[in-house]
Amino acid sequence: MTGPVILVTGGGGFVGSHTVLELLNDGHAIVVVDNEVNCVPGETKPVSLERVEKLTGKPVIFHRADITDKQGLREIFSKYDVTTVIHFAGLKAVSESTRLPLQYYWNNVAGTVTLLEVLMERNVKSFIFSSSSTVYGTPQNLPINEQHPTGQGITNPYGMSKHMIEQILRDLCKAQPEMSVVLLRYFNPVGAHESGQIGEDPNGTPNNLMPFVAQVAVGVQPKLNVYGDDYDTPDGTGVRDYIHVVDLARGHLAALKRTSTPGCHVYNLGTGKGYSVLQLVEAFRAASGAAVPYQVVGRRAGDVAMAYADCSLAKKELGWQAHLTLQDMCADSWRWQSNNRLGFKTEKTPEKNGHAS
Repeated sequence: MTGPVILVTGGGGFVGSHTVLELLNDGHAIVVVDNEVNCVPGETKPVSLERVEKLTGKPVIFHRADITDKQGLREIFSKYDVTTVIHFAGLKAVSESTRLPLQYYWNNVAGTVTLLEVLMERNVKSFIFSSSSTVYGTPQNLPINEQHPTGQGITNPYGMSKHMIEQILRDLCKAQPEMSVVLLRYFNPVGAHESGQIGEDPNGTPNNLMPFVAQVAVGVQPKLNVYGDDYDTPDGTGVRDYIHVVDLARGHLAALKRTSTPGCHVYNLGTGKGYSVLQLVEAFRAASGAAVPYQVVGRRAGDVAMAYADCSLAKKELGWQAHLTLQDMCADSWRWQSNNRLGFKTEKTPEKNGHAS
């Protein structure tokens, strides 16, 4: 491949694969690096990327590699004229991070430092980071804008690893004034591509609400646990800002424009609207026509009543805003799950441990 290239780490995962699809459709030359920990391997690349190739009609250049392997990264970078890195790769299961904190800090934090060291060697100055609204900890005010304090009240190593990486990137921008870094703080990504060919495929029992609801609707899980119905919200269940993964992927394309300006730039990517657990369940029932049995159980430690974003800065500076509705999110999730009952896996595909985006 000749000419400028965008290198995408973790491009075989949920948000990564949807972003790869949008980048290809927009005419960008890309290379994907993924260790396949959270992917179902295909013939030469993750099944998700094989399907992206079919959907776009374009080949995906793929390297199986780990971001903690500096020499492996050096070899990959030496083959291409990488001008920008979009960094998704990282372990991402909140509950698992509380059990395996060293694994999360090693992979997410040390791995990102290793990646950045290779960027410095190759004089790559443009970097987009897949961050998270978990860096805000317990919301001090709503809606949450980019000026909200970060690093306070974070309840798990996953969220803390995102906060640490943000601080590392801020310090790097101070040390390297020509660097351009964009921190994209996601709220709750859900949904799937409208084709039903790529979507969220968590290992084992889903940690997040939407894929669990979808698996209940398709009969993989027996019922949903609703953690608490006594919060100070309209129906007593927790309220979150859900964003369609396609809108989120397009936010990364919008962020590319910002990488021409040096400095560290921060944007929330969400809808700016909050929906409760029960509202999402009812919307999914309406979209699927399927039953979603649930039971209310006790609150989970660390959960907050409400969290939703102020995304006006992304609209003002990136020209981006979310367009797809909760109904779109549920309909597309159902199309994906009902067409792919076991996700990218088949009945013969062995389960793998670990979680990486």
